[in-house]
Formats: sequence, C-alpha cells, structure tokens
Amino acid sequence: MKLLHIAASPRGERSESLALASTFLTSARLADPGLETAEWNLWDGSLPPFGPDAAAAKMTVFAGEEPTGPAADAWNAATDAFRRFDSADLYLFSVPMWNAGIPYILKQFIDVVSQPGLVFGFDPEQGYSGLLRDKRAAVIYTSAVYGPGRAPAFGSDFQSTYFADWLHWAGVHHQTEIHFRPNLATADAATARSLAHEQAREQGKLFIQPQTPLRVRG
Repeated sequence: MKLLHIAASPRGERSESLALASTFLTSARLADPGLETAEWNLWDGSLPPFGPDAAAAKMTVFAGEEPTGPAADAWNAATDAFRRFDSADLYLFSVPMWNAGIPYILKQFIDVVSQPGLVFGFDPEQGYSGLLRDKRAAVIYTSAVYGPGRAPAFGSDFQSTYFADWLHWAGVHHQTEIHFRPNLATADAATARSLAHEQAREQGKLFIQPQTPLRVRG
C-alpha cells in the first residue's frame, strides 16, 4: 500500500496540523515498516493553476468533446495531478482552518483533480457518482480560535463539513478524523495538544490495517 500525505499548511515547523501529521505517519510506519509513504506539499509550486484554460477544458470534456490548444495543455496538467493523487491507496490530509474554511491552496487542489471521468461521473437521471475506489482518508483538522460548543463569535466550521463532503462525493467513504481545536485562544492548549497527538498515534497505527468494506446506502 501507498500512503500519500497532502499538506495544506504553509507554516512548516510552526504548523500544528503538520506536527500531528508527523506523529500519525511515524505511528503508521512503525506499525508497517514496509508501508510506502510520500508527501505532496501543495505549496511547493507543483500544483497547476485552475484558470480560464482549465475551466474551458473541464467543460469541454464534460460535454463529451476533446479540448484543444491551451485548454488541452491545461487538461493534461490536471490529468497528471490526478494521477499523482490517484497513485495512493491511503490519504492523510493536514488541514488547518482558514477563515472558517480550508486554505485556498487545498481548494485549488480540489478544483484541479475534480475532473469528469477521473474523480466523478455524471448521469442526467442519477446525478453525480464518485469514481475513487478502495481509498481511505485520514484528515487532521486544526483551528486556532474555533472550537465545538463555542459561541458564534468564535467562528463556524465550514472546514470539516466541506472537506468531508468532497471526499464522500469523490467516492472516499472511509474517513478518519483527528481534531485539535482551538489551539490558540484557549487557556489549556497543552492538554488538548497532548490528547490530539495521542489520537494521531493510535489512528496512525489503526489506519493501515485492513478494513471491512463500507456498505453505503442509496
């Protein structure tokens, strides 16, 4: 199996989500020394843009036609990004909260790889169907101020709700979540941090074990 860590934080050693991802990965490797792991830092410049040419390519393919010219180049770049993503069996996403949602670079990643015939199919009568098969995802969610049960003045969660929905839409129904929030505006971040890392260690060990296929109603 191959586990791909997709890192959405640009904060390096100061990132809480990346630190938790490191704990998770260390535990996974100890549990399975033969596990192949790779990292895709979304800030490293390898993610192609999703602009006019890419949008034109997507709609051309969606219409059952073949993109040409600059649109074809954009389509090839998106396809390459998807293949890099699809090469893994297991995913680990480190996702900090930005303005109640996800970092824009992660949204760019979603827009680049979410292509017809690759991540999703569409039927005029049945609607969308996710095309990712036999994948599992672990997602680390962090936030500095927002926390469950806090007053609305401390923010809202459009981060995990949106991202979990995208994974499910794409066909990834096995999702493990690790939360550390809030990690800044709190009187006792150290205790919550310790608990989050303990959860990351435990889930990293369990994540690589074979899973019973999930039956999805619908």
